[in-house]
Amino acid sequence: MIIRIGPRNLSAGEALAEALGRPVSDHEALTGHTVVAHWDNLDVHTPLDEGQSWTTAEFAEHLDAPHWRHPVPVSPHGDRRSIWHADVRLHPNDRELTRPEWTEIAHRIARAAGIQHPGDDHGCRWIAVQAQPGRLDLIANLIRPDDTWTAQPHRLFALLAAESRRIEAELGLLSPRTGPDPQQPDQQARFAGRRLEAGTADAASPFGVLLRQLAAERTGPLSTVRGLIEHAAHRLDDLPDAYGPDIAHQLEMVARRLYGIQESLESLAAALPAPSQAPIARPTPRASTRIVAPGPSGPRLSR
Repeated sequence: MIIRIGPRNLSAGEALAEALGRPVSDHEALTGHTVVAHWDNLDVHTPLDEGQSWTTAEFAEHLDAPHWRHPVPVSPHGDRRSIWHADVRLHPNDRELTRPEWTEIAHRIARAAGIQHPGDDHGCRWIAVQAQPGRLDLIANLIRPDDTWTAQPHRLFALLAAESRRIEAELGLLSPRTGPDPQQPDQQARFAGRRLEAGTADAASPFGVLLRQLAAERTGPLSTVRGLIEHAAHRLDDLPDAYGPDIAHQLEMVARRLYGIQESLESLAAALPAPSQAPIARPTPRASTRIVAPGPSGPRLSR
């Protein structure tokens, strides 16, 4: 499972069109089979006729509404780009998930991203769309009904990645670290069916160890660099608009790319053979040595 966060936007139409794989329309309705999760107060805004469904354009307008209802709040970056969009992609070899499973994933990602808090009756508007095979899209407006801006957690990428690993373990899904990157089908085809001869496997295994060391989340150098970049982005949020927000946003995108590199290195390492356990060498018995009484020319050894 891979989670990607797109740049924030002023309108939800573009994000919803990307989630659907087609433009939004005034004539196409979205059902509960497509919108698998949403913010708690969406039911208050649903049509009076229970048999009527919202169109894709109406969903986009619903997500955009806080822009004109609450014109004052601005982001920590000093802008009004409040539409947040993230997509979740499963491994190509994963099983087909049920609707309740997609719903569970959506709520867990929403909580990890800070757009949903249990018991919060005034949270931001968000929906989760499952319209394409193996993909889930979360779209949220970070402006809350109480005229404030939703604060997302620091090191968001790392938190979402950790939650992805937990979801994979609990639902029995494949991790991108167990195979080639699903975003690189040519790489996947190249590694599929590869047979390494015994001598080649022994020579290739150290490279797998090296790649795992580079990509390690806790001790790897890339993780350290990513953490420093995320910290710098967080600190730059406090600087004046002419300096901080734009650079901070660019640094966040750099951190995101670094995380993608880590995932790719893990995938490549998994495709290489693991180092074999060499047998422990036993010490060779040596002949006993004893010192005999010294002769005229000093001590001598006798075997």
